[in-house]
Amino acid sequence: MVRQIYDVLGLGNAIVDVIARAEEDFLLKERVRKGAMHLIDERRAEHLYAVMGPATIVSGGSAANTIVGVAELAGRTAYIGKIKADDVGRIFAHDLRATGVHFATRAATNGPATAQSFIFITPDGERTMNTYLGACLNLTSEDVDEMTVRASAIIYLEGYLWDPPAAKKAFVKASHIAHAADRRVALTLSDPFCVDRYRTEFLQLIRTGMVDIIFANERELKSLYQTADFATAVDALRCENVLGVVTRSEHGSLVVTREATTAVPATPIERLVDATGAGDLFAAGFLVGLARGADHTTCARIGAIAASEVIQHIGARPQTNLHNLMAENGLA
Repeated sequence: MVRQIYDVLGLGNAIVDVIARAEEDFLLKERVRKGAMHLIDERRAEHLYAVMGPATIVSGGSAANTIVGVAELAGRTAYIGKIKADDVGRIFAHDLRATGVHFATRAATNGPATAQSFIFITPDGERTMNTYLGACLNLTSEDVDEMTVRASAIIYLEGYLWDPPAAKKAFVKASHIAHAADRRVALTLSDPFCVDRYRTEFLQLIRTGMVDIIFANERELKSLYQTADFATAVDALRCENVLGVVTRSEHGSLVVTREATTAVPATPIERLVDATGAGDLFAAGFLVGLARGADHTTCARIGAIAASEVIQHIGARPQTNLHNLMAENGLA
């Protein structure tokens, strides 16, 4: 049995976020569907960068945001994701390692550039993403280090990773290694349009025991079970042999098991600025609590507080010391 070193290991698309405010008229002009994640090519990426307003540039990617959140909560973390040995890739690696995350995936020396996501924030706080996957497409099963997986209590996989074909094998390999080592595997559904693309495959992952924990928001869950009725979707999730965690924005979250469905309220905020990273940071709080043996309600409370911090400023990374914030809320 390999000794546990990390609380959470994340596998995901290593992306640098380029974030700017935008009016809805801009989205219409650029033919961008609000609230979705669009996959774009390098030419489109160059165009959007040229026409967007002043931007904030920070390392991102859904699973990477979650892993940084876990690290900010004093969790021990590792990350697997593919970058290129270019300037953007070096920014990503430095930002991740500076937070204490173990990141040892070998950078590509040729092929497409490090991935970037152009994120437009409308006045209502909604985020619309346009992602150039670039080097993410080169993530393969060879990048999955067996010892790192075996040494991690929970393996966290992002649904977006299902887009690059070779990454699917990395995803499956990590799950097999984790279960052989008696570790748990979590999957975030990432985006309702991602669920639309891979609904059958995601359900297969759940029903074949490849994943043990599912994170979703309301829209993603309803897309997964192809229903407009949220209660029907929750009932369907309850029948699966997984721990389900469903975020509901200002309505808090639900923790769903076969035995019970527990509602946990959201943490009040002063003002919604940017919803980017809300689900990522919620997952960070929930996972660090779970890895440390907290009950499900406490895990969801930690997640709610972490999410409330990140949505009150631009960007998907915390700007307040989350560990201290938990202590202030009685969750040392």
